[in-house]
Amino acid sequence: MTGGVARILRAVRGDAASDRVVPPTGFTVRLTLFTAAAMAFLAVFALALSLAAGRLADRWGDELARGATLRISAPADQMDRQVGAALRVLETTPGVTDVHALSEAEQRELLAPWFGPDLPLDRLPIPQLIAFSETAEGYDPDGLRLRLQAEVPGAVLDDHRRWRRPLVAAATGLRILGWSALALIFGALAAMVTLAANAALAANAQVIAVLRLVGATDDYIAGAFVRRFTLRALCGAAAGAAIGLAAVALMPDTGDAAGVLTGIGFRGWHWLWPLAVPALAALTALLATRAAARRVLGSLA
Repeated sequence: MTGGVARILRAVRGDAASDRVVPPTGFTVRLTLFTAAAMAFLAVFALALSLAAGRLADRWGDELARGATLRISAPADQMDRQVGAALRVLETTPGVTDVHALSEAEQRELLAPWFGPDLPLDRLPIPQLIAFSETAEGYDPDGLRLRLQAEVPGAVLDDHRRWRRPLVAAATGLRILGWSALALIFGALAAMVTLAANAALAANAQVIAVLRLVGATDDYIAGAFVRRFTLRALCGAAAGAAIGLAAVALMPDTGDAAGVLTGIGFRGWHWLWPLAVPALAALTALLATRAAARRVLGSLA
């Protein structure tokens, strides 16, 4: 990034005479400014999506990695005995900690989002849930299942792995999608700047011919176009990034109600990431304009 900033600074440093080579107005100015602003605005949202998906994957992985649930289905007259046996098995299993049998109120709260708060647990055959965590060393799920099968026939172990893997995979896919979108955004910006630079160079073919007659080199001419288009892209991208940051900051906080969409935005030092968008847009414009100028000037020779 430091090298790219240095290249941008060298490109935008020039003299007043060379700046007059490129017309300061026209549709190429509006096209470059609008394209850079729009792409920077989208880039901020792509960054927000990617970073939020990364946080989501980490949170899902952390929350589900250490937790597990034991579900006991048994006749009412055997439930207390099987729950007691299951608690003894879990408490004597290496790698298992924080064993806790959920109370009726906790189970009602757990089922409320699906069945409502007035679920009559006392009249329904609801399984008893036992929640526990694993230590850093972990436990042997296969060995635990064998012990439960022998001592608590109605117990079913759910270690959350079948839930965790697809959730983390989905969040990781969203993160990759965000970075891919970011790459496509800057690719589209490069294409649009190339078109605008080609149009500006073609429109100034006679001016370029006169400059060559008075001794101007192709590097001097190309530098003038590179400098003007780099500044345009930098200004447009700065405006677009600022609007994008404001839009992200004003997004309502939905808490946990939005599911996958929870937490889209920037957190902590991640707010510094969008500040790199204008510099990246300017570097993209610099490289695209330089390539276009060399190609067009070569064809005009």
